[in-house]
Amino acid sequence: MSQSAVISRVGPKEPTETRWDPTKIPPFPAIALKALNMLGGKDTSLLNLCDLIRSDPAVSIAVLQIANSPLIAFPKSVTSVLQASMLLGFRRLRSIVITVGLKSYLANSFTPLMTACWRHSVATAIIAERSATWSFLDTDFAYTAGILHDIGRVALATVMPSSYGRVVERGADHAHEILVIEQELCGIDHCQAGRALIGTWGLPEALIEIAACHHDATETETGTAALIAPSCALADCLGFHVVPYRCNRGYAEVLEDFPKAARKHFPADAQEFVSEIATEIRVIESA
Repeated sequence: MSQSAVISRVGPKEPTETRWDPTKIPPFPAIALKALNMLGGKDTSLLNLCDLIRSDPAVSIAVLQIANSPLIAFPKSVTSVLQASMLLGFRRLRSIVITVGLKSYLANSFTPLMTACWRHSVATAIIAERSATWSFLDTDFAYTAGILHDIGRVALATVMPSSYGRVVERGADHAHEILVIEQELCGIDHCQAGRALIGTWGLPEALIEIAACHHDATETETGTAALIAPSCALADCLGFHVVPYRCNRGYAEVLEDFPKAARKHFPADAQEFVSEIATEIRVIESA
């Protein structure tokens, strides 16, 4: 099905929200899109990213606040973006810019629903990044994919908040039917919406596939991409959910979905992990 066909599908919805219209969605911050399209691993890439950050005062301030936070815990104060870039390195700095970009994207609509979307995305990114580190996989891609995997849900909640509020209400008792409920109430599900948006933004195909398929991951997925579905599920399990699923799967059971190399590194106590993730989210939110 073509992208234009997907975004124009119409289902039964409230009269005031009669159509999924991507033109109503605010553009993703240009600085974050540029960072997403940057390739890492070279000194020139780090300098280019540094220059990009310095071109935006708001992003510069946010990066400096995070660099000076307990989350990073440098022994000395970081006083410039150039210093932050040298200390953080390309991959960590790029992740911060993308996260700040998502925060900025949601800044004008931080309703309880949007707050839940934000915290779920960041929690998924944190979990995916850690599990990638423990599995010797691509941490940069894991974090980025985690941040963007639910961007379609953010879009639906932006364009038709009333309809998506009803999705959340009904979805709590029908976790495995969430995409069907979205189709019924919004005319499109968040995986289709994510595919359309990320494709429109010109981002890599691997990120498009994550947004489109993170609810139907199979055992054929390998590498870093295979971490996103369990990271999303674990974020839900730990309470960082958008739809408050009434799920019978506990923390230990969800951990079984991760690679064996990563499982032994997760905190034994779920609440300990919740506290760690919540602390990191609070630092980012305060920047």
